[in-house]
Amino acid sequence: MNFKLFIDESGDHGLINLDPQFPVFLLCGILCNEDAYENIRTEFNRIKMEFWQSPHVIFHSRDIRKMNKEFKILFDLAIKQRFYEQLDQVISSSKYRIIASAIDKAKYINTYGRLSNDVYELALSFIIERAVFSLDEVVSPDKRLEVIIEKRGRKENKQLEEHFQRLLSRGTSFVTAERLHELSPKIMFRDKRENINGLQLADLTAYPIARYVIESKRVNLSFDILKEKIYTRKGKRYGLKIFP
Repeated sequence: MNFKLFIDESGDHGLINLDPQFPVFLLCGILCNEDAYENIRTEFNRIKMEFWQSPHVIFHSRDIRKMNKEFKILFDLAIKQRFYEQLDQVISSSKYRIIASAIDKAKYINTYGRLSNDVYELALSFIIERAVFSLDEVVSPDKRLEVIIEKRGRKENKQLEEHFQRLLSRGTSFVTAERLHELSPKIMFRDKRENINGLQLADLTAYPIARYVIESKRVNLSFDILKEKIYTRKGKRYGLKIFP
């Protein structure tokens, strides 16, 4: 059985210039099997066809919130309401698990200093580790995991590829290399322009989770839709970690 782990980010992973309005970096993973993903892909494309008569529109959280580019149609409040209702329905009813890792950058700097450069790698390690825990619950003799990450720069992609290979050779603090190899994991980098609906779902979920991390007491209707999707184990929310 094949599983996909789509990963996207919210916020800047840099530690030099901190934005007081958005002081976290969050990496969000969407874990689902191939059948569930096919349903998500189909439903996203259905919405795109209804509102834009094309499946090639790319759902991007910031453009939707700001009503930029194709999403200028959302200035029409009736269209906006219908769009959000349909999108929320797909996001809430589809079968997937969220695994997210947030870095409180000010606390991280106080603990490790500004020169530490492994924020993205730390977050990625957590997500892959918890994905392994989640797949432990799946009874199947042949489980395989594909990790799909949105392309960044060539240098950044190379660093992540090297980090991924280190995980495969060494494991993590809680998952051995042998357990990782049981899933025959592969990592691939895909461009936003390739219109990968799984990456778009990861993008749509990352921002409201980051806002929840920043202001957990503030009304956050988008997070309320997502919170039941966060990986939970024995009543504990295993799929959301805030470092340090």
